[in-house]
Amino acid sequence: MSEHVTKESKPENVLYEIMGWAEEKPTIALLQALERTGSINKAAQAVGIQYRTAWQKICQLNNLLSYPLLNKRVGGSGGGGSSLTEEGQLLLNRIKLLQREFTQFKQFATEDPQEALTTIQTLRRIEMKLSARNVWVGQVVEIQHGAVNSVVHIQLKGQDRITSMITDASVTRLGLERGLEVMAIVKASCVTLGMDIDPQKISARNILTGTISSIIAGAVNDEVTIELAGGSTVTSIITSASVQRLGLTLGAPVSAIIKASDVLLAVT
Repeated sequence: MSEHVTKESKPENVLYEIMGWAEEKPTIALLQALERTGSINKAAQAVGIQYRTAWQKICQLNNLLSYPLLNKRVGGSGGGGSSLTEEGQLLLNRIKLLQREFTQFKQFATEDPQEALTTIQTLRRIEMKLSARNVWVGQVVEIQHGAVNSVVHIQLKGQDRITSMITDASVTRLGLERGLEVMAIVKASCVTLGMDIDPQKISARNILTGTISSIIAGAVNDEVTIELAGGSTVTSIITSASVQRLGLTLGAPVSAIIKASDVLLAVT
């Protein structure tokens, strides 16, 4: 979907985009169920999806936001659970308001197609489907230009940062500049894990340290999710043998190692 509305853009085309969002919004339904139940597991059951799928959707959305989405309660007499943060609740309330005022919004789209498209692009972003497990939204803080490649430094929420190496032509094509919001995309298979990593003794530019929040065992490979200090998560797919060899367990500190050349960038 184009970001700009030309003179040829018709309001009915904008309304078609709005209707497409309104008819399919699984992540929004999941958030609403989470608000009601206070549990990701119960929310998954309520919308008819597996817990693993729900967890992945929540992690993806959390990484796309500039603020933490969930408050987590561990153990205790209530058995633990999850609830939306104040910012997450505000987001959901705004979406609820948009749904209730849908008829008026269609009129708004007719009168101001550009603003309507901007709103839809935000909603599309949180519902987008990508094969890559790791997608974060951040802000470009520095670009180091080279003869062929450029190094782009991106500030994620909290104090977490990630660096991408892309061609100068890509920097120009994407219109990258300091302060621009971008999406950083990394396949889970490109994320390696390590313990007690010294950044000065490894060639990879990105070393994101946090604690393990989830390990999903597979027949050959395991899926390991790491919660970073800033509130984002990183997911890695490594062999089950590696998980055992490293002694990875829930709550253990670990570093995600990502080569800058494996970090793709996208703009909306």
